[in-house]
Amino acid sequence: MTRVPALRWSVTPDETAAENEASLADDPAVRQAIAESVRGDVRAVVTAHPASPLAWAELADSADSSGHVVEAFAFATVAADLAREQLAAAGWQPGSPVPWSDEPNRAYLRALDAQRRAAEALGLRDRAAGAARELADADAEAPARIASEYTPTQVISIVDLEASAGRGTEAPATIGDPIAAPEAAGAAGED
Repeated sequence: MTRVPALRWSVTPDETAAENEASLADDPAVRQAIAESVRGDVRAVVTAHPASPLAWAELADSADSSGHVVEAFAFATVAADLAREQLAAAGWQPGSPVPWSDEPNRAYLRALDAQRRAAEALGLRDRAAGAARELADADAEAPARIASEYTPTQVISIVDLEASAGRGTEAPATIGDPIAAPEAAGAAGED
């Protein structure tokens, strides 16, 4: 079932008309499918819901978290394009607000940020700057909210400390680059 996005007219505190705010339609079926999927299996959600900006935005974040920059850029571009089409169908004009406070809009805003990050990583400076401008125009607070709420998964090094200290097996078990053990403070009161 295709859901139609909404276009709302806001009123400022002095009761004058504010700019129109667009909103993507909420799709609980997609949200539920994403919640029930394993992070790496978001492709199945996209296959079942190919017109969903949220599904594509999740796929872009998953690719970004896995270090697949090209895929992240492509998936984020599809998510942003689908969101723009759906917003435009409701009367939205590029540059008009798309508030973070309306949860369905987060798919579009997250897609723009994922596209910006991937474009930067690929050296596409103009595309990165364009995505950053579009994101700021849509909701100036969105970049900070995305940074605090949607941080890509970090890969950390794991070191078998007993093995590296000579008390366990001969070769330390590591994933990634080993981390040096912290040095003990030389004198009382040193940090």
